[in-house]
Amino acid sequence: MIVEDEPSLVFTLKDTLEAENYKVSVITDGAKAIEAVQNNEPDLMILDLMLPNVSGYDICRDIRDLKFTFPIIMLTARDQEIDKVTGLNIGADDYITKPFGVKELLARITARLRRANAYSKSGPVEILKLGEVKIDLREAKVSKPGDIEEELSTREVEIVEFLLRNANKPISRDELLEKVWRYEYSTNTRTVDVHISKLRAKIEMNPDDPKYLVTLHGVGYMLRLN
Repeated sequence: MIVEDEPSLVFTLKDTLEAENYKVSVITDGAKAIEAVQNNEPDLMILDLMLPNVSGYDICRDIRDLKFTFPIIMLTARDQEIDKVTGLNIGADDYITKPFGVKELLARITARLRRANAYSKSGPVEILKLGEVKIDLREAKVSKPGDIEEELSTREVEIVEFLLRNANKPISRDELLEKVWRYEYSTNTRTVDVHISKLRAKIEMNPDDPKYLVTLHGVGYMLRLN
């Protein structure tokens, strides 16, 4: 699904993606984006930041509030770090600044769909148990005692997957940004900290005193399994 109001860009994106055998739908009015998602959930959304009537930020936030977890790639003419951080913090999975190369966008789409499809229902079951908490990476859900369930975003699943591959090893914020976000930010960014805090609230029985997703002060984070 392309949510973009610039006719020439819409034409280029639609033509390019259809040539790659993607089925494409186009929304040119941001106010209609949420309804379109609810009527026909896409596998991936390309979302412009500057739209008439409603911003891409608001659309992204509403999509995540509604528990849709499909990947979102934001497009914008802005090139400020704070804009990128804001988009990622509210649930965008990737960010590309205009003007951009079509090959780069196609590569990012392929990468995001591959990650999302790794946890599709046709894929292998991936279960991680942290004490009384069960994390189903395939279904992107967390189950806690008392029939409590939490939904995981695509980004949160990716964080758990990466930390699991590196269990019991210290992982720096910069490494998480590089491997999960594939961006390099200054050490002042709070992107990683915000996501880890939200994830910890979902997978820990006592987030204020975590047993598994722990902070290593001055270093970063670690998924502790023993």
